[in-house]
Amino acid sequence: MNVQPQPVLTQLTRSAIFVTADINPGGEDKVREMVSNWGGYTRAVGFRRLDGGLAPVVGIGSHAWDRLFSGPRPMNLHPFTEIRGEKHTAPATGGDLLFHVRAVDFDLCFAFMQEVFGPLGDAVTVTDEVHGFRYFDERDLLGFVDGTENPSGEAADEYVLIGEQDPAFVGGSYVIVQKYLHDLRAWDAITVEEQERAIGRRKLSDIEFPDADKAADAHTVLNSINDENGNPLKIVRDNMPFGQASTGPYGTYFIGYAADPAVTERMLRNMFIGDPPGTSDRILDFSTAHTGALFFVPSADLLENPPSPAPSA
Repeated sequence: MNVQPQPVLTQLTRSAIFVTADINPGGEDKVREMVSNWGGYTRAVGFRRLDGGLAPVVGIGSHAWDRLFSGPRPMNLHPFTEIRGEKHTAPATGGDLLFHVRAVDFDLCFAFMQEVFGPLGDAVTVTDEVHGFRYFDERDLLGFVDGTENPSGEAADEYVLIGEQDPAFVGGSYVIVQKYLHDLRAWDAITVEEQERAIGRRKLSDIEFPDADKAADAHTVLNSINDENGNPLKIVRDNMPFGQASTGPYGTYFIGYAADPAVTERMLRNMFIGDPPGTSDRILDFSTAHTGALFFVPSADLLENPPSPAPSA
């Protein structure tokens, strides 16, 4: 692939900022300028610490795309749709822009966001901001390692980056985000064995249970899916814990990249509705989704040379 993607496949980092924002009426010009300068911001802030691992990604929502650009649009870009099961609901809260900024240390994330939002001014309204942190050996606040099955190398490219099926947007990706809040008191009240059954893995060793030993509502069962030919379908997660240490709330910020958002959406339907229906993910009894949105992540090359402005601009 000759097209340079955004750093969606960077190594896991210790710090991250997740921001969703809406574009205010009349703010389109400033947002387009921000998008075209994204690479410059990245180079300028990243140069302050060359070993800092700064890896910022910007995503654009379905409605915002039509306000910003003319011409073709990403073929699978659409608003996130609420998923309502018998017990649990994945809400659709939407958003025009997603900023996913990662680095080894938080100061680089903070400095980058300051540089981006300074020129934006009143062009956008922030709807959510979450500061993520690495928790021990890549664990979430439930105590389990998160992201073990992420693909890597060329396989990750195939699962995450758009190919020639959408020629105008090669090297792009789709990302779905959700903010989950945990009831840690209820989670900690059940035994480790019950927790392991809910996840489908050993808590300490991170070893996955044999398929025959997994419960139908285990998290690993409902997130393991295949295509019509039996080939596995995967996404790349870069989830992070967040929370206020003294009083809460506490949670996990889910962020999943895929070449086709239908893969992530199918996983979420399995979790919230069940496969078969009625076997919703046991983890949802302790972890509640409060947000849900879908964004297109243009390639770095497309950011440098974005499409023409929308006619109304």
